[in-house]
Amino acid sequence: MIEATSCGGVVIFRGKILLLYKNYRNKYEGWVLPKGTVEEGEQHNETALREVKEETGVSAQIIKYVGKSNYTFNTSYDVVNKDVHWYLMMADSYYSKPQREEYFMDSGYYKYHEAYHLLKFPNEKQILDQAYEEYTALKQNNLWGSKKYF
Repeated sequence: MIEATSCGGVVIFRGKILLLYKNYRNKYEGWVLPKGTVEEGEQHNETALREVKEETGVSAQIIKYVGKSNYTFNTSYDVVNKDVHWYLMMADSYYSKPQREEYFMDSGYYKYHEAYHLLKFPNEKQILDQAYEEYTALKQNNLWGSKKYF
């Protein structure tokens, strides 16, 4: 078994969540949150910010760590056990541009209930739930986007 670590972000702008649509040769298809593999010498938060920027073109800042998800998948030669560390992030605009080299065909911001139903994987729905709860709590306390919070 191969152990791997990725990091990603639940990116929010004006209450909407950033999603990516991936279509890999019609074998893999669905809406996902931006995430990617930790590179040597990188901190988890650095990976999360880099991957969001690479996959979506979005400049975001980390608000807080949300949690970890785990899943396992098979490759042709082994089984991969992957931990994903997730961060709640705030984008600076509605702009996004999907990274075609990674087979992302579309990206956009969606209302919470739309994003929840679009997401392909149950573990990403669970992370979205946690991140959105954090977001609404910060919003209710007038801390979302406040300079003193960062």
